[in-house]
Amino acid sequence: MLNLSALAQQTLLPGTKGLALSQPLQQRDIAQQHWNVLNADTSFPVAVLKQTALQHNLQWMKKFCTTMNVVLAPHGKTTMSPQLFDMQLENGAWGITLATVNQALIAHRFGVQRVLLANQLISRSDTQAVLALMKADPQFEFFALTDSLEGVQRMAEQVQASGLNRPLPLLVELGFAGGRTGCRSQEDALAVARAIHQSPYLQLAGIEGYEGLLVGKHRDQDLIAVKAFINDLITLTKQADTEGLFGSENILLSAGGSAYFDLVGRGFEQTLQLSRPVTAILRSGCYVTHDHGFYHHLLHEMQTRESAVDMDNLRPALEVWSMVQSRPEPDLAILSMGKRDASYDIDLPFPVQTHRPGSASAPVDLPAGCKIEKMNDQHAYLRLPKDSAICETLQVGDLIACGISHPCTTFDKWPLILVVDDQYQVQSAINTFF
Repeated sequence: MLNLSALAQQTLLPGTKGLALSQPLQQRDIAQQHWNVLNADTSFPVAVLKQTALQHNLQWMKKFCTTMNVVLAPHGKTTMSPQLFDMQLENGAWGITLATVNQALIAHRFGVQRVLLANQLISRSDTQAVLALMKADPQFEFFALTDSLEGVQRMAEQVQASGLNRPLPLLVELGFAGGRTGCRSQEDALAVARAIHQSPYLQLAGIEGYEGLLVGKHRDQDLIAVKAFINDLITLTKQADTEGLFGSENILLSAGGSAYFDLVGRGFEQTLQLSRPVTAILRSGCYVTHDHGFYHHLLHEMQTRESAVDMDNLRPALEVWSMVQSRPEPDLAILSMGKRDASYDIDLPFPVQTHRPGSASAPVDLPAGCKIEKMNDQHAYLRLPKDSAICETLQVGDLIACGISHPCTTFDKWPLILVVDDQYQVQSAINTFF
């Protein structure tokens, strides 16, 4: 278990986003306040995680990885929440993937002992910070990526200068034309792998790639491209092993964002006759909360091609609740949330339910046709279907629940997110560090 006591003991002050505090409150005492979102006991807008969905998703992915015979190093940049890291590790995660050195330092501060940096060490100060951490904590396992001879040379020089008494483990990143980082050919990737092998300060730990950028408008073409890319990763791994370039006990083979992780799992499932065991690592991060948009649609597509996937789908766990603050037109409601509160990079939020504080009934599904048509910094424009009774019944002060698309860019807007039960009774809170 991670070291979370400092978070439970911290004092939340008036002005904490999402909380209507009039005096300081220790975070561990949140449940004792008996707040309920539906009673408007919180501030609005407020972001919530539904506890039941969260636990379901953790178990779902654990079962998926077991079925595929892979391990999970969930991408922590999605949530940057130590409490969620802890839940993921308790549910069998091999380690935590992160995107920046600062994120890795935060994870280690709370007790994460194995980090895969899905990025490259370039800045001298960042590299020195990681090497100092590895030197101070011999049990801390850290892996980074590289895709160039220049990058290999820079890291070797800095490891030598640091006096670290163990080599820095690296994964060669394979990319593709038009993609982001990563070697553009097998030949270039092998040259980088050989350079790592030749340095006494570095260790070739594995091969890595990211297929998530192959998501496009033509799904059939995407699937062909993803499968070909996975085969390229495997081919590179086999060749590097044939040349005896790996220096670690296990060969790490890693890919798998949140879009096509079934294809990665199936691709890595094949038996590789290599000189040492292979640890196949998925890095999906968004599964833990799922969403109402982008990943929701991709998961349904996954089920059409993968019979082993549990038909009890991942469930959206993250919602943002706001209040109707104005009804300036018959078919328009202005909500008390905006770009500061919810994702808008892939889709605008999806209005899903409404509730009137004080009502004993459960939240009511909004009629089809309700749509967030635009957002300002702190306002959302909810357009109502003109022929619907909601135009007459929706009032100022009513609550609107919105689902989101792409959870990564909602978490970074909330330093604290409330965890609620199925009746929206507040049970606890998680913290984020962006």
